Amino acid sequence: MNGNNAPKKSLKVLFVSIDALIGDTAWAVKKEGHEVKYYIQDKEQKDVCDGFVDKVDDWKDETDWADLIVFDDFGFGEEAEKLRKAGKAVVGGSIYTDKLEMDREFGQSEMKAVGISIIPRWNFTNFDDAVEFIVKNPDRYVLKPSGLAQNEKELLFVGQEEDGKDIVEMLERYKKNWGKKIKEFQIQKYISGVEVAVGAFFNGEDFIYPINVNFEHKRMFPGDIGPSTGEMGTTMFFTNRSPIFEATLVKMKEKLAASGYVGYIDINCIVNSRGIYPLEFTSRFGYPHISICMEGVLSEWGTFLYGIAKKEKPELRTKRAFEIGIVVAVPPFPFNDPESFKRYSEDASIIFKKPNFEGVHPGDVKFVDNDWRLAGNSGYALVVTGSGTTMEEARKIVYNRIRNIIIPNMFYRTDIGVRWVEDSDRLTMWGYL
Repeated sequence: MNGNNAPKKSLKVLFVSIDALIGDTAWAVKKEGHEVKYYIQDKEQKDVCDGFVDKVDDWKDETDWADLIVFDDFGFGEEAEKLRKAGKAVVGGSIYTDKLEMDREFGQSEMKAVGISIIPRWNFTNFDDAVEFIVKNPDRYVLKPSGLAQNEKELLFVGQEEDGKDIVEMLERYKKNWGKKIKEFQIQKYISGVEVAVGAFFNGEDFIYPINVNFEHKRMFPGDIGPSTGEMGTTMFFTNRSPIFEATLVKMKEKLAASGYVGYIDINCIVNSRGIYPLEFTSRFGYPHISICMEGVLSEWGTFLYGIAKKEKPELRTKRAFEIGIVVAVPPFPFNDPESFKRYSEDASIIFKKPNFEGVHPGDVKFVDNDWRLAGNSGYALVVTGSGTTMEEARKIVYNRIRNIIIPNMFYRTDIGVRWVEDSDRLTMWGYL
């Protein structure tokens, strides 16, 4: 999306963030001709997007100014509900959808209540009890922290042993090193198959079509090895129909409407020849998902977001294409190590060999003295996107764009989209594509 078309109506849009996640979208809305203000709560991330958009120190002082308020993460549900009741146009969560994502057991129970099949799982607040359970019930499992600890993506552990002994070993380590932080966790039966997510924008009453089908690559290194990150890259496409969507997320329509939720929501699943097995909700924008959506969406973002906040059904025009997005990172990503960031990455310049910024989305970046520089302290530098009529064409475009970029110590996965041929063959054979 080039963002240069004149908007039908100039809006005043306030973006509210905890960890500086939504800056790329805020910049896109500004380029469309709207007035934009951006608030970041985390002190260590305050300089992110400096020079790209105007910043404010207290978002609550700006609510009367704003035509539209956009919250970028879960945790703002209560505030969003109050603002909606006061008549404000708000894109963001609700108390209900915050709980859907933060409380794994609640999310699973809500799926079950609307007739969605769920994977057998067991919740624990005590590591010793979980160890005893696995010893008595040997099997292959997945270990998932609940609550705020689930944001530490490297703590999610997918067991490899059929008797669960590796999960037992990991529980012993977590008890020793993470006992104070992990207050609750879930042991889930391992299901083999293709991991795929389906999602859509919701306007407080209904889903907006087309929907999005996407495939995340969470591991740090090519071949899906290494620590689990928030995400290293994603492939996706838009479609008006998906059997996976109809078997899962569409069944949540009435509950989402009752809560007043407005925004993007998706559900991650494992699918195989036997069925569809949902894993968890993301009741907010996804990152880098929203930046990759920009590669495929032709509609103007400011007008579209305002429309869904007003419970309208604005047109969501999309390309007939496959989209790919790749995270370009620097140390210490995906770990929280401010000292390493200062040593290796702080204030580093982002160099473009040719002045081509197409498909380049700023992450933790600022614009200083006509120069893109790293900001914050996470090392989440850029999201680079590309699209094509085939996945291979999209791969060529996105990696050509990355090769135009130089950042000291930058790294990224080189295999995003490679597994599409195998995954699409299996999904087609099973009747999901």
